[in-house]
Amino acid sequence: MSLLELSQLCARHQPSGLNTTFGDATLSFDKYLLATQRMLSQAHTKLGTENAVAVVSGNMPFLREPARCDGAQHPYKRGILLTHGLTDSPYFMRHLADFFVSQGYLVMAILLPGHGTQPGDLLEVTWQEWAKAVAYGADRLAEQVDEVYLGGFSTGATLSIHQSQHDARVRGLFLYSPALKITPRAAYAKLHKLYSCLLPKTKWVSIQPDIDCYKYESFTMNGAAQMYALTQRVAAAELTLQIPVFAAASEDDVTVDTLATIDLMSRARHPASHLLIYSTTPEISATKHPDAHITWLYSVFPEHRIIGSSHLSIVLPAYDEYYGVQGNYVNCNHYYPHELDKYIACRTHPREVVFGEISAANLQTGLIQRLMYNPGYEQLCSAMQYFITSLAAY
Repeated sequence: MSLLELSQLCARHQPSGLNTTFGDATLSFDKYLLATQRMLSQAHTKLGTENAVAVVSGNMPFLREPARCDGAQHPYKRGILLTHGLTDSPYFMRHLADFFVSQGYLVMAILLPGHGTQPGDLLEVTWQEWAKAVAYGADRLAEQVDEVYLGGFSTGATLSIHQSQHDARVRGLFLYSPALKITPRAAYAKLHKLYSCLLPKTKWVSIQPDIDCYKYESFTMNGAAQMYALTQRVAAAELTLQIPVFAAASEDDVTVDTLATIDLMSRARHPASHLLIYSTTPEISATKHPDAHITWLYSVFPEHRIIGSSHLSIVLPAYDEYYGVQGNYVNCNHYYPHELDKYIACRTHPREVVFGEISAANLQTGLIQRLMYNPGYEQLCSAMQYFITSLAAY
């Protein structure tokens, strides 16, 4: 870590004291929303966040209701709990929520402990606290719907699987870029606690400007360690899923191992289960992995300078107002701080960049922004709709 990075350790790199553990599991969902709003407002006021009202709103958990109350035993027939990924926020689940509401689902989205406030809140959080939040959400959802479904992005997908392993109420899963396997080096991230008191920089995998309103850019060693521990816990169960599973992933993903998702889906026993994979070579990949339950989609869009999909691009459409084509945010963090000239050029010369995953091969093609949206989002929605319709046959 450079002197520049070390000098940037400041208030946001310390715990807020407000957001390390999950709160009161007996709260109604409405009261949970109010308590979370108060916590987020307090944290961002203390931090001095610009546009704090908008930032708090985007990081908030939420409830979305369908047009009809059509349940037999509860107000609604079906509902889904949506869980965001590591360093992310419920903002990333907004468009999925719109889709599920259109399909008649009651939607609840939670905020995982350590998220939505400041990166330092991931210094001490544990995956067990994340799991408590998911269990709470499942309980509140089950009070309102006949059929409980869980959906999650990345770490949220892993937490959804974990909840389904011991919750018989869960009728099905929707998994997006599921974090089932990450590098074993993350297992050693917890060792930072032995010496971080003397060397503050060792608490961090990376220090970033943190200009993203709805996702941390700086990343803690503890966050990596907790993610690894969660994946080990889920893998230890020798996972075979009997319930229907819909999954979507990028073959080019550099954050998680997409082969682990393919392996998971090969052990998903329900006949309706289906996996959608975005690939730069779909014909070749389909030959390597012949499976009728996998659909391979071409992820290259030359007319938009898109050379492939990324871990982050699955759940957001091109029209997202913050991360989409016309959005304010661009992801050039892979150049910071060691290639500041490229970082600046990536952010300020959009006509010179291509978009995709930040793989070693792609980084050799020239300036690249990490793709934050899915140009094939309509295909994703169509595939999910087909999956939902097919459930009626079983």
